[in-house]
Amino acid sequence: MSIKENYQIIKNQLPSEVQLVAVSKTHPVSAIQEVYELGQRVFGENKVQELMEKYPLLPQDIQWHLIGHLQTNKVKYIAPFIDTIQSVDSERLLNEINKESRKNNRVIKVLLQVKIAAEESKFGLEISEAKALFLQYLEGKFPHVEITGLMGMATFTEDEQQVKKEFLTLKGVFDELNQLKTLKTLSMGMSDDFPVAIACGANSVRVGSAIFGRRDYSQ
Repeated sequence: MSIKENYQIIKNQLPSEVQLVAVSKTHPVSAIQEVYELGQRVFGENKVQELMEKYPLLPQDIQWHLIGHLQTNKVKYIAPFIDTIQSVDSERLLNEINKESRKNNRVIKVLLQVKIAAEESKFGLEISEAKALFLQYLEGKFPHVEITGLMGMATFTEDEQQVKKEFLTLKGVFDELNQLKTLKTLSMGMSDDFPVAIACGANSVRVGSAIFGRRDYSQ
């Protein structure tokens, strides 16, 4: 199927209140432009270098989300224009985003990435660390960032019950923090598991291959 057909299928599956982040990593500018022309404005990239190459070639009203692991020394490159950094997985990184955001006279939106998967390879804050960081934020420690919510990735497994359990764990943390300050975004679910994520309370999903096709990592 074409990118257009794929996109329409995904959009038709999403409730109106669920944000779609179209994950365009490893896909060419032409494919992103095609989805943009269908009305999509929120796109996600994993790597700073790839985002920096694409950013000047595409419409400036795109809301870019950085969804991959972010090294502190790369923050300065995206701070002038990034809409949301979904992958804040340490206090050190949050400090750096706050610093670079201040330099650019901005307030950058971020999500705290919480480790809910059983896989060791996944990044993310422990639940206790996420709660502690959020309390520091409420005390005014990071004035140039806005923590708008949480992000998490479930274990890559065929066991839907495990995936559901992990998503519900994150929803529980989200609800708890939401009592302290209203949060907008619970980012859970990708191409293979976004329906489960939505059923568990996600209001933002990160969908790439189901729109753009499988990725070619040989490039």
